[in-house]
Amino acid sequence: MSNVASKPPKVGFLSLGCPKNLVDSERILTELRNEGYQVVPRYDDAELVIVNTCGFIDSAVQESLEAIGEALHENGKVIVTGCLGAKEDQIREVHPKVLEITGPHSYEQVLSHVHHYVPKPAHNPFISLIPAQGVKLTPKHYAYLKISEGCNHRCTFCIIPSMRGDLDSRPIGSVLDEAKRLVESGVKELLVISQDTSAYGADVKQRTGFWNGQPVKTSMVSLCEQLAGLGVWVRLHYVYPYPHVDEVIPLMAAGKILPYLDIPLQHASPKILRLMKRPGAVERTLERIKRWREICPELTLRSTFIVGFPGESEEDFQLLLDFLQQARLDRVGCFKYSPVEGAAANELADPVPEEVKEARYHRFMRLQQQISAQRLQEKVGRELLVLIDKIDAEGAIGRSMADAPEIDGVVYLNGETDVNVGDIVKVKIDHADEYDLWGNRV
Repeated sequence: MSNVASKPPKVGFLSLGCPKNLVDSERILTELRNEGYQVVPRYDDAELVIVNTCGFIDSAVQESLEAIGEALHENGKVIVTGCLGAKEDQIREVHPKVLEITGPHSYEQVLSHVHHYVPKPAHNPFISLIPAQGVKLTPKHYAYLKISEGCNHRCTFCIIPSMRGDLDSRPIGSVLDEAKRLVESGVKELLVISQDTSAYGADVKQRTGFWNGQPVKTSMVSLCEQLAGLGVWVRLHYVYPYPHVDEVIPLMAAGKILPYLDIPLQHASPKILRLMKRPGAVERTLERIKRWREICPELTLRSTFIVGFPGESEEDFQLLLDFLQQARLDRVGCFKYSPVEGAAANELADPVPEEVKEARYHRFMRLQQQISAQRLQEKVGRELLVLIDKIDAEGAIGRSMADAPEIDGVVYLNGETDVNVGDIVKVKIDHADEYDLWGNRV
């Protein structure tokens, strides 16, 4: 009996979590579509549903478990993959009827499970309609470019290395080939992501690779130099402030890559940073921020912080507020510490009461909103380049170089309809609030 189906079988797909998970989903979907499966958005049409889960913090675990439950209820045949898949027992305890469970970036395993339950369709890959850049889950004009998997840090609040392993950098030629294909397909902005972008190539000792017949080092700086030649916006995410980060600032000042750094600083108290097992030289961080801004005055800095970490005293929290006032970061995210199963921080003494965490979170956000509003106010009257993301009844909505999709602010062009999604236009800013800008096309 042939294991090839006559009509394209339908597979449902649900992707949760961060951009790194989204890239994993895109890869699985590309392979499924290449093999001739039809990916459908409805449970009742599908012969099988794949749920790509997140397992980073408790609320994400809960969301993933609920999504699995819904898929089981609506469809019945469910394969689970992604970060939460690394905790098979936890999933089986709640949902024993799940067919198969795999961890993150297990593309081949996921595909072999699909083949087992839903036979491969008759399909000729040579006449495939899949574009060269593969299936994308982002809009046509921007894309995430994942450069590595895993992480060598052992932050006490994080379990990503136990789920995704140690740092594993992709060959530089492969990353640049993908970037070139994306640009040729119409992408105007590449968002470089990984667990630790600055560490790219550290696991292979910055080995020299080849691209377009030229030797290229496997390092963040070399990668940025090459991406700069593709003529699109290049945005760096998850950049730990290692010394060599200084080398990308001149590239930003020269307009080769976007003047934007997403640096997860997490705290500013040396004591708390030690407990987190994070780099702790706060004074040095402030000096470097000052130097970066001298070299590249346009630089936008985004960061994330955790309040209410075990052992955080009022004095530690005050150090964090002082740091915010001195650093004047443009974009800041804040999380209240929550225990993650398997994280070393769970064993630390002096947990912070929930009501104290809540109060500190609001104090932190109030201060940062004032700083963000001041930083945006400085842009009123200036002309900025804006990438158009969508057009609605009120006009166009886009992002400046200072705004990453989904996490930062936007620029509203009320009444502007004579533009297309993906256009880059010059806009004069005439209004700002704590998060967003308003302006008119020049």
